[in-house]
Amino acid sequence: MSIFMGYRNYRILKQVHTFENLITKETKENGIAEYSDLAMSIIFTESKGLGEDPMQSSESLSNTPGTIKTSEKSVKQGVAFLAEAIKRAEAEHTDLWTAVQAYNFGLDYISYVAKNGGKNSVELAESYSRDILSPKLGNEEKKQYRYLAWRSFIYNGGYLYHNGGNMFYADLVRWNLYKIQWTKGMF
Repeated sequence: MSIFMGYRNYRILKQVHTFENLITKETKENGIAEYSDLAMSIIFTESKGLGEDPMQSSESLSNTPGTIKTSEKSVKQGVAFLAEAIKRAEAEHTDLWTAVQAYNFGLDYISYVAKNGGKNSVELAESYSRDILSPKLGNEEKKQYRYLAWRSFIYNGGYLYHNGGNMFYADLVRWNLYKIQWTKGMF
């Protein structure tokens, strides 16, 4: 099993690193050059570097999934949105991981965290997902669905809220950031 997981991660990292030059260009243009590895870890988290929209940034552009049809446009939009989230998080005196979680939840999450201690946590992300985002997007009953990732299994038995984004998103990106940094220059 560990050999399979190692090989799978190798293939994913190799694919994600193909975006390194484009990410470097876009992060420089958006004034967040120091966050290029973070942007790559978002690609790892969102799509494993596959598909037309590797940063899954269609929704930040048009509120509709699948509208972006080229990886270049996806990276351009995704990095611009990440830059906006980082700048807004700094302006509202929240931590970087609030900006990262906002990449998944939307920018309103930043104000929510600012009013609730200024630091992202899974507990805060869960309350936002359950009480604000999920009902706003039609899940007034706060229905959940199975999400079997190690972090969610430990936290709540493996559940997310329908239409509530992923409350573990910042943790996933953080873990994938370590992988990106560890393999930098290998491919």
